[in-house]
Amino acid sequence: MLLVRAIIRPEKVATVMSELISAGFPAVTKMDVYGRGKQKGITVGDVHYDEIPKEMLLIVCNDEDKEDIVKVILKYAKTGEGKFGDGRIFVSPVEEAYTISTGKKGL
Repeated sequence: MLLVRAIIRPEKVATVMSELISAGFPAVTKMDVYGRGKQKGITVGDVHYDEIPKEMLLIVCNDEDKEDIVKVILKYAKTGEGKFGDGRIFVSPVEEAYTISTGKKGL
């Protein structure tokens, strides 16, 4: 099992979520997050924004589904303008998962 964490622009969340559902991946956790990437924030006029609002999507999946999930996120989270700030995708191993209501192990 793997955990796919995608940090994306807030305005892209609805489209990415819709496309993940269409691709057969409806189980997603979404969180509001704030941070900055390599660009160290943004400056608009005289104001520097150190913490930029983003959304983090968390998807636990079987190993064989990772590529499909990453492709959907890459395609629909990108602004197409070639600017930084579209986000990042991180993939990490998940050792175990349990359903709380049943105690069942696995996805």
